[in-house]
Formats: sequence, structure tokens, C-alpha cells
Amino acid sequence: MTTATPSATPPAPDDHSAAVGRTETRRGRIDPERAAALAATLDLDGIPGDGRTLPPGWHWLYFNPFVRRGEIGADGHPRRGGFLPDVGLPRRMWAGGRVTYHAPLPLGAEAEKRSTITDVTAKSGKGGRLVFVTVRHAIHAGGTLCVEEEQDIVYREAAVPGAPSPTPAPAPEGAERSEEVVPDPVLLFRYSALTANGHRIHYDRAYARDEEHYPDLVVHGPLTATLLQGLAARCRPGLRLHRFSFRGMAPLFVTAPFRIEAKAGTEPDTLDLWACTPGGGLAMRADVRFTP
Repeated sequence: MTTATPSATPPAPDDHSAAVGRTETRRGRIDPERAAALAATLDLDGIPGDGRTLPPGWHWLYFNPFVRRGEIGADGHPRRGGFLPDVGLPRRMWAGGRVTYHAPLPLGAEAEKRSTITDVTAKSGKGGRLVFVTVRHAIHAGGTLCVEEEQDIVYREAAVPGAPSPTPAPAPEGAERSEEVVPDPVLLFRYSALTANGHRIHYDRAYARDEEHYPDLVVHGPLTATLLQGLAARCRPGLRLHRFSFRGMAPLFVTAPFRIEAKAGTEPDTLDLWACTPGGGLAMRADVRFTP
């Protein structure tokens, strides 16, 4: 279900405020087989945790629209102009978000996800026009609010062939735990399939290079964020992850291994986490708060 209130006057080109308040509701089952498939994709022995509830970050497997082929755009995403507004920019990326885990989300449960567009803001950056869309998601199961999330989506202008890539900031130092991740095309393809993510930069090397001008296939931001949450759980066994905030800083590619790292935060029961590019740059930064 999608609802929106029409604007009384024609908006300015960068005014997409009519989309604010638009809602969408999706219902489905938290299928254990899909969670088991992600565990296999990540080369895990089984679903982490107690095996009865979803680990942090794994809710991104569910409630994703699988649209008809005729409704897919050239980039593999659903065509613009549905729930998310058509802002007139060709490139769409998941820039970051904030997730609060209020209660465990049981495997096998019937659940509902209600999404609301809370903000649309146009800006100008070094790469041209940008439009940021913030979406609030709330997932309920059995009448209980389990997961609450704010998702930041950024729309950008088309990539310029030959333009130099920005140099990422250096990753933090002083990691107390560091793990290597070796990405490959099969990992990216399987994660795309499990999350119904058709964006071709993750599995179509020719498209990634020739159309969006990346050097190779791009690792999904949500996949990196999921790996960071798994690292956090291993750092603090016995505690429940309550809140996770993350922001993508630079892309990661299948060309070389990268590292995910963590160290204690400045407050009790917190962690600072990040993902490093192969050259030591900051690819993603995140922070976690735990509860007993």
C-alpha cells in the first residue's frame, strides 16, 4: 500500500517535498531457509546466535520488492517514480543508516514492515547535484516492534568517464580486533539474489566499468554493514546489539581483500567499527551500542 498527498502547486525542480509522508507496507514471513542461505553465502557453519532469531543486519534479507522485468531500469533497480521519488538523477546508492533493535525478530514469524519517507533534501557537491532521501522503516512481529531503522539514500549525477576517484580518508588506528574479508563475484551475486538487489554494479562487470565507471564489481554497502555487525557480536558475546549506526565513505571492490576492524568506544558498552580499503582508506564507519 502506497499513499501520498498531491501538491497544490507545481514544485520547483529540486522540490520533492510532496514525497515526504508517503508510506508503504509490506508483509511476509521471516523465512528460515533464506537466513540459512545467507549463512552459507557468508561461509558460516549456521545462523549465528541462538539459531531461533535473526542476527543483526539480517533483516535486510526480507521485504524487498521483486518487480517484473518490464519495471526494471537500465541500472537494474526498479524504475524510479514508485514509492521512492523520481528526483531526475540516474545513480542511486545506500549512503548509511541507523538501526535500533528493540526485540528479537523470530525466524518463521509473520511480520510487517511499514516504510515512510521522512525527508528529501537537495544539495550540491563536488560531483554535482545530490538528493538525499531518508526513509524510516518499522518491522513488527506478533504486535511487537522488533526493528526500527532510518535509511539514507543518495541520488547522484551520472559518472564522468576518466574522472579521478576521490582519495578516501585514512582508516582509524588502534584496532583491538581485525578480520580479513575476501570478496568474490559469487559472494556479491548471491547477496544480490538473496536481497532482491538488481543493481548491476554488483554482478555485471561490464556495466560497472563502462556505465558507472567503477574499476570493478562493487561490494554492497549493506553487506559490509552486516559483516561489521557480525564482528561486533563476536567482540562482545553475551551482550545484545541494541543500536547500530553506519555511513559509507568509499566503495570496496572485488579486486582485493579488505579488513573489518573494531575497538572499544568512548562510552561503556559501545564499539567503534570500520571497514578499510586495501590501501588503508576508510570505506565505512560505524558505531554500536549494546544492552545486556
